[in-house]
Amino acid sequence: MPYSSRYLYLTRHGEASPVEGELTENGRRQAALLGRRLRGVPLSAIHHGPLPRVDQTARLIGEQLDGVPLHVSEAAGDYVPYTPERDELPPEAADHLLRFLGLFPAEERERGEALAREALERLTGPVEGDADRHELVVTHNFLVGWLVRAAQDAPRWRWLGLNHCNAALTVIRYAPDRPSAVLFLNDMSHLPAGLRWTGFPDVPRV
Repeated sequence: MPYSSRYLYLTRHGEASPVEGELTENGRRQAALLGRRLRGVPLSAIHHGPLPRVDQTARLIGEQLDGVPLHVSEAAGDYVPYTPERDELPPEAADHLLRFLGLFPAEERERGEALAREALERLTGPVEGDADRHELVVTHNFLVGWLVRAAQDAPRWRWLGLNHCNAALTVIRYAPDRPSAVLFLNDMSHLPAGLRWTGFPDVPRV
C-alpha cells in the first residue's frame, strides 16, 4: 500500500468571552477571515472540539469553504495532554510548571493523556493511498502545543511554553520516509493588525 503526505492545519479558536465562553465579535471576524484564507486549500475535513467557542469557530470557517465536512471530536478538545514528573523538567522551572499543572484535577489530567494519545493516532502521520490529504483541526492552545512538540520530537513536557494566538495558523507536514516538518507556526497574516495577538500572553510583540 503506497503512502502519501498529510498536511495538518492547526488553529486555535477565535477570541471568546471569558464569562459566556462564546465568541466575541472579534472572534467571529477572526474565524471568517481564516476561512477565507483557506479557500484555496483542498481540505477534506474540519475536526474540532466540542466546546462552544471551538464549535462556533469551526462553523464560521466552514461557511467560507465549499462543502468541507465538520467532525466533532473529544480528541480535538481542551485538555492537559501530558503531566511530567519533576525529574523530566529543568530544575529552575520545575516548581513553576508543576504548580501550574496542579491547578488541574488528577482525573482531568489522566483523561487528557488518553485523549492526547488518541489525537496523535488519529491526526498525525502519512496517510494510506496515492493522494495527499489536507485536514484542519480547530482546537485549543494546549493541543496545538502538543502536536507541534510531537512533530519536532521534543520531550513530552515541552508542549508547555508554546503559545498560539486566536485564529492563527500552524501547518505540519507528515511525509512518507521523511521527518515531520512544521511548515509555519502561529501565522496571523490573514488578520488585520487589530485582530492579531489576541489570546497571547503579555510579552513583547512584533
